[in-house]
Amino acid sequence: MKSKEQFVHAVFESVAPKYDLMNDIISFRRHKAWRRFTMAKMKVKPGSTAIDVCCGTCDWTIDLANASGSGAIAGLDFSRNMLEYGAAKVKGRGLDDRITLVEGNAMSLPFGDDTFDYATIGFALRNVPDIAQVISEMRRVVKPGGLVVSLELSKPTWQPFKSIYYLYFQRILPMLGKLIAKRYEQYRWLPESLVNFPDHKQLAAMFASAGLDAVETYPLFGGVAALHIGRKPIPKME
Repeated sequence: MKSKEQFVHAVFESVAPKYDLMNDIISFRRHKAWRRFTMAKMKVKPGSTAIDVCCGTCDWTIDLANASGSGAIAGLDFSRNMLEYGAAKVKGRGLDDRITLVEGNAMSLPFGDDTFDYATIGFALRNVPDIAQVISEMRRVVKPGGLVVSLELSKPTWQPFKSIYYLYFQRILPMLGKLIAKRYEQYRWLPESLVNFPDHKQLAAMFASAGLDAVETYPLFGGVAALHIGRKPIPKME
C-alpha cells in the first residue's frame, strides 16, 4: 500500500495539466479572491523575501514576487510536473531572475534558519503527512518577526450550507474531475483529505503550539476556506 505522501505525489503529478482549471471550478473562482484577501492581510513590504511551500503551478509565488518588487522568492514543490507548469508561468512573466523553483519536501525545507520574511502554503497543508512538522519547518525558515501563512480549504459549520457543501465535494466534484480532467479517483481524494483535517480553530491552536504568536484566523465564504497568519516571535533582549 502506498503511503499518504506517495499517493498525494502521484495525484498531483497526474492532475498538473488541468490543475488551474479545476481550481477555478472547485472554488467557483473564489480562490483568486481569497488570495487577494490574504495578500492584503500580509502587507508584503517592498524588497521582502518569501518561500511559497507546495507552490504548485506558482500563482501565489508570482503574487509574492510582484508584491515584493525586488526581493528573492522561492517556490518549493515535490511534484516535478507541477513545477514545470509553474516555471512556464514564471518565465512568461519575466520573473525567472527573482523566483527560484525547487523540487523538495515541505517536511524538510532545504533552507537555513531565519532565511525569509514570509512563508506561505496555499491549499496544500491538508495533503502533507504531518501538519505540525510542516508548520514547524515554515516557522524555522522565517526570520524573527516574519509571518507563516496558510490559505486552505476548511469546514463550514452552519446549515443548510454545510450539507450543500459536502454534497458538492463528495458527489459532484469527483464527477467533474472525471468529466473535465479525466481523473475520478484523484478528485475523490479532495473531500477525503478534509475528513481528518483540523477546523479553523484547531489549526489556529496548532500555529500557537508551533511557537507562533499573534495568530490571526479568517474563515472565508461561510467557512469553505480559512486563512491563518502567525508571527515568529522576536527574541527579547536580555
